[in-house]
Amino acid sequence: MEQIADNPFALLGVGGAHVDRIGRVSGRYYPGASNPGHLTSSVGGGALNALRNAGLRGIGATGLISARGGDHDGAIVGDTIEKAGITDMSAVFLDRRTASYTAILDIGGDQVAGLADMEIYETALPRQLRRKALRDAVADANALLVDANLPVAALQTICDLATAPVYAIAISPVKAERLLAVTGRIDTVFMNQREMEALAAETSVKGLTGLAARGFRRAVVTGGSGPVLVLDGDNRFAVSQPKAVEITDVTGAGDALAGATIAALVQSPEITLAEAVRDGIAAAQLTIRTIGPIAERLTGAAFAAIRAQTAIHALPAGIEDETT
Repeated sequence: MEQIADNPFALLGVGGAHVDRIGRVSGRYYPGASNPGHLTSSVGGGALNALRNAGLRGIGATGLISARGGDHDGAIVGDTIEKAGITDMSAVFLDRRTASYTAILDIGGDQVAGLADMEIYETALPRQLRRKALRDAVADANALLVDANLPVAALQTICDLATAPVYAIAISPVKAERLLAVTGRIDTVFMNQREMEALAAETSVKGLTGLAARGFRRAVVTGGSGPVLVLDGDNRFAVSQPKAVEITDVTGAGDALAGATIAALVQSPEITLAEAVRDGIAAAQLTIRTIGPIAERLTGAAFAAIRAQTAIHALPAGIEDETT
């Protein structure tokens, strides 16, 4: 574990840093049967992926608080964090297993099954946040990023300590509900449409209006190749994106969008959320051209060209279901 930086972090992440295993079925998927295919592994986690993408957008000093085991997977995760230039304040537990996520995708790329083995986040991270050095780092950071891999107690601790904007990634329909305990403290939440539907299900309205009814003030909702929906206070927007010219691997696209959007917001406080999402879309589209969750670079002509083809559309007031 590295020393904590003397200066405040531009962005400090607290949450997932683990191994993702993605299995792709070669032909038709048969439930309950052995399906031919191939399995690939990469280092992922919502917080880590978003931090790496924010770094590629030049955000400045970044740090990560997470937890991992003293196993082979943990060593790979630690090496990845170091190579990304992120200050690593994670705890390493020699007697525990590093968290992992395993997904099975059909031939079209749609997920048919997923398994999150992440007990270490549930038990270790809340205890780790009792350390004074980490609490000071959270309090001093210029911006915070959390993901819903964290249990509610840890989310509440971070939001109580933070003096700067807190951004959040919903992670999954089940885990997204953890963020309801801290909605009043979250600046912007990032999610996909399945997660939005889960959060809005307990309200009498749908879509972005449903998120507002649950207490979220600002939200960014992705939906594959469709427009990215934006809740910004009383305003609603749809940010259209160009057709992707190349799709190699969709892993990490949502985290890329979150990381690049947060970088734009931190670097340019005057920018609107919808404008920042244009950076996020460009980052996501470059990411899906790459095998694995992180693109080689998020600058240059290709990035600028994609961003230029996005457009912001205001949604009419009173729309209850903005997913259509």
